[in-house]
Amino acid sequence: MREVRVRFAPSPTGALHLGGVRTALFNYLFARKHGGKFILRIEDTDQTRFVPGAEEYIIKSLEWIGLDIDESDLKGGEYGPYKQSNRKHLYTKYALELVEKGFAYYAFDTPEELEAMRKKLESEKASVQSYGPKTRMSMKNSLTFGEEQTKLMLQSGAPYVIRFKMPEDEKLVLKDIIRGEIKADTSILDDKVLYKSDGMPTYHLANIVDDHLMKISHVIRGEEWLPSLPLHYLLYRAFGWLDTMPEFAHLPLILKPDGKGKLSKRDGDRLGFPVFPLHWEDPKTGEVSKGYEEAGYFPEAFLNMMALLGWNPGNTTQEIFTKEELCQLFSLEKVSKAGAKFDPEKNKWFNKQYLEKKTNEELADYFIEDAKKDGVEVDKNRAAEICGLVKDRCHFSHDLWKESTYFFIEPTSYNEANVKKFWKEDSGKILLQALEVLKDETDFSAKNLEDKISAWINQNGLNFGKVLNPMRLVLAGECKGPHIFDILAQLGKEEVSKRIEKGVKILG
Repeated sequence: MREVRVRFAPSPTGALHLGGVRTALFNYLFARKHGGKFILRIEDTDQTRFVPGAEEYIIKSLEWIGLDIDESDLKGGEYGPYKQSNRKHLYTKYALELVEKGFAYYAFDTPEELEAMRKKLESEKASVQSYGPKTRMSMKNSLTFGEEQTKLMLQSGAPYVIRFKMPEDEKLVLKDIIRGEIKADTSILDDKVLYKSDGMPTYHLANIVDDHLMKISHVIRGEEWLPSLPLHYLLYRAFGWLDTMPEFAHLPLILKPDGKGKLSKRDGDRLGFPVFPLHWEDPKTGEVSKGYEEAGYFPEAFLNMMALLGWNPGNTTQEIFTKEELCQLFSLEKVSKAGAKFDPEKNKWFNKQYLEKKTNEELADYFIEDAKKDGVEVDKNRAAEICGLVKDRCHFSHDLWKESTYFFIEPTSYNEANVKKFWKEDSGKILLQALEVLKDETDFSAKNLEDKISAWINQNGLNFGKVLNPMRLVLAGECKGPHIFDILAQLGKEEVSKRIEKGVKILG
């Protein structure tokens, strides 16, 4: 196999969405599996759709996920620059080469003339309704004008584009690593614009030229580019580059949670999950979108869940993989042809697995930060202890504080459903009796409290739920949380006494 060189080539037209993230990830995993290079190239030929800050956002997102780049404008590399707007001097030469070889031509049609052509073809119910082999000889271009008139048009400064001259009636059989054979009939394909008179190439020309000059070995991209494969193959052929043409792999779509159609930002807004890796504020609309980082996802959990969207290693039920394991196992042949259904609930499960694998000390840092936002200072040792008590109930780092606020902030109300279910006529009396037992204790450890209260319950012929559920209710505000004796130990004797007496007074 030749040296593996792959590129992630986003356009800076907005935030990097999940589809783009997965494309970047699969390129990265493939490169690392084969000891190759992962290249970031910014394809900003369409200046009309350029969004300020989008390029920086893309780079930050890749950094957060942990995809280290081998070559880019920031990283350097021998095939730079890696931004197409800084390479536009290259594309003119290649566009003109295609014209000279007869594989492309100048087209001078105005927007109005193009629209008239489309309407005419539509009214005639033509089988092919595009600018291509069937229609090009009725339009204003260098094929119909001839050499002299074309030269005069160019000298006059008339607006033009350069179009690819699609071969007539050729049957192509192309190869895709994921999908196998791809067949195409050139008679129904259009003459795509390759170059505009403003000196900027379109995606098709710039993409092929850059991939060739950067020695790209494999093009791994989204399914939406599959219809462009015949044109890209023909461009390689026209330039005489077939012997170095990269292999192609078109990734399946990421589908809506119900499996019906491509996942979009609207689905995320509607169903309440992010579709971007990081927080994004659109500079054009001012719209703010929360990312996976702000939603509390760990980057390694996010990477793991994205890797399994349309790929699995086969022959295993394993779902949790380190980045290193993914790099070793990844194979394009095991990428599915079918769309991958996005499952927000499963994504939460992934994050929970990573949260539970972290040490209490690691989680304490998140806990302390969230507590500060509520004006509570917590030392790291105590934060770590509490994280150990509650983390099995949490999916995200911010859940740790939410599940623990009652350790630091006294409840101001009691869960009505819990009161109705667990607070009986004699609950107040029983809790005050239990409090007398607690007040005599000098060892307020969870183990000692459990021994003493359990013994007292048994001696008095009481039901454990009848004592411990109301006790949990007045201490925490609702009947949830870790072991009741851990709660008692964390609160301490003085706070426990205060909360029980207050609860009994309020609830009767």
